Amino acid sequence: MVAAVASEKRRSLEPMRASREDRAKIAELSSALHPPSSGREVHYDLVGPNGQRHRIPAMVIRALALMAEVLARGDALTIVPVGARVTTQQAADLLNVSRQYLVRLLDEGKLPYDRTGSHRRLKIEDVLAYKQERDRKRDAGLDELTRITEELGGYDAPKGRK
Repeated sequence: MVAAVASEKRRSLEPMRASREDRAKIAELSSALHPPSSGREVHYDLVGPNGQRHRIPAMVIRALALMAEVLARGDALTIVPVGARVTTQQAADLLNVSRQYLVRLLDEGKLPYDRTGSHRRLKIEDVLAYKQERDRKRDAGLDELTRITEELGGYDAPKGRK
């Protein structure tokens, strides 16, 4: 039972990607979830296998619309509840680094964590905030490198332009 729960948690962090065949259907669903603005409130019902109708709350429709939009583009999607705690391996996978490197970041105090027994756990928000800041710094560094290279004449002008 514990192994099944652990396996399910690990699977929940794996990105979902729509097949090429499903993208057209998902794009159609995305359009249906984003109706043209008519000034009137739009409601959606879910019809169950026994014909029972259930009104879908607006927040769920917004979430479905966002998911359909992302999947229709062919992008992958991972759904993680805010407040979720992840293992060091899951955090390393999200950051695309080795677990050993992640542990070094934890030991250096670059990412907060707590312990559950002898295991370290990280808040998903902290991992995603670290990733966002790391990516921002990386992009700024690449922009600066490009600027310096252009100043030093490291790039040829595109053909047809001088």
